[in-house]
Amino acid sequence: MAIHLYRNDLPDGLTFGPIVAVDTETMGLDPRRDRLCLVQLSDGNGDAHLVQVDRGQTSAPNLERLLTRTDTLKLFHFGRFDIAAIKQTFGVTTAPVWCTKIASRLIRTFTDRHGLKYLLLELSGIDVSKQQQTSDWGAEALTEAQKEYAASDVLYLHRLKEELEARLIREDRMELAQRLFNFLPTRAELDLMGWDEPNDIFHH
Repeated sequence: MAIHLYRNDLPDGLTFGPIVAVDTETMGLDPRRDRLCLVQLSDGNGDAHLVQVDRGQTSAPNLERLLTRTDTLKLFHFGRFDIAAIKQTFGVTTAPVWCTKIASRLIRTFTDRHGLKYLLLELSGIDVSKQQQTSDWGAEALTEAQKEYAASDVLYLHRLKEELEARLIREDRMELAQRLFNFLPTRAELDLMGWDEPNDIFHH
């Protein structure tokens, strides 16, 4: 495994396959208030690419092109948050997308544990540490522990997608899942406009 760290944007000429795993780290849990600090990506072949985003930065042309390419599927875990954070920072809508958390909620109705750590352990036998989850992602220099944590959030999503997709197909819920994935960027946009909890537009 190799972890590549960049500042402000992906380097020119870097390519990913047809499916790229994406995650973000922010200063908090409200994308309207808490700035985007890091974007992690992986093509599923064992390497992670991390892009540090500076405070006040509003453009990352190479990253934006990748996130909006119609021929590249962006794979998330809880994409609703990451898509909102990216749109708030760069003004672009990430699509098309696939979300392992939505897939898990659709197919693993026997449990309320849909966090990435639980999913990876149950479905792939991989135990990842969440120790750095609440660390300071706005620091000028990331620690090795932070970089390893950030990489672990994208390195195994392709494997997780395969397992969850097989179960969705088996239970005849894949078409429903796809419709939810298609709606996810709109759901993220609603969050940024203030229609999140407790003002969720779908609530009674």
